[in-house]
Amino acid sequence: MGFVGLGNMGGRMTRRLVDAGTPVLGYDTDPERAPAAGATAAGSVRALTEASDVVLLSLPDSSVVERVVAGIEESARPGQIVVDLSTAAPASTVRIHAELASLGVEYLDAGISGGAAAAEKGTLTIMVGGSPAALATVEPLFAAFASMVIHMGQPGAGHTTKVLNNFLNAVSLAASAEVMVAAKRAGLDLAQVLDVLNASSGVNFATLNRFPHIIKGDYLEGGLTSSLMTKDVTLYVDCAAQLGVPSLSAAGPLAAFGLANNLGYADQISNKVVDAIGDVAGGTRLHTPEEH
Repeated sequence: MGFVGLGNMGGRMTRRLVDAGTPVLGYDTDPERAPAAGATAAGSVRALTEASDVVLLSLPDSSVVERVVAGIEESARPGQIVVDLSTAAPASTVRIHAELASLGVEYLDAGISGGAAAAEKGTLTIMVGGSPAALATVEPLFAAFASMVIHMGQPGAGHTTKVLNNFLNAVSLAASAEVMVAAKRAGLDLAQVLDVLNASSGVNFATLNRFPHIIKGDYLEGGLTSSLMTKDVTLYVDCAAQLGVPSLSAAGPLAAFGLANNLGYADQISNKVVDAIGDVAGGTRLHTPEEH
């Protein structure tokens, strides 16, 4: 099988596949990533496609997905399956389904959730749009890096579900970051604040899984960056507009992650949004490094 895109998520999923005994032919614009993930390096997307019955993609956005798919189409053959594990625009995804179907190639849009930690542990959630038969063929591969696989329905359904999920993720992270900076400024014990929130109506994924680490100075490096989080919120706004749904809650995370991007955190993990908010709140940090 082939895997295109061996970054934070793709590299971890590839390593899980290799460790489970599946040989992987990998391609990335950084040639060092394939051997680092345990894969055999392919010289090009075309060469990888020619040698693979199943091709997995883990790429930054739809513009990159579209360029890679164009390369796949040059050497695609009937019966191949392409699985897109990226977070991508559903409208683009539906077009790709049709393009590849005309070549006899099955395309599955398979959004993933859980982040780098879940990828390393093999506990990702996968939400899939496309052919149930194609999913049944590749699902044994998913077992290497996912603990839950849900078929969401027609082409585009997997990526649509992923966009909706990531929007809620962005809202809860941005809002929780603001609250935690306010708690710090108020002189509250942050561990106690989290105990209260996590036993109360304010509980969310960020308060449960992120901030108990962040208040100790561990930002859980390796996950989604602030620039990619901004991209995901924008995808949601576009998707909501196409569905005729007002995106009334998008302003908050767009402002928060836009602030982070403008203050130099664009390529750092999105959890650093709390530092960007802290920067404009008098240089506040939830954790003060110990002096030596």
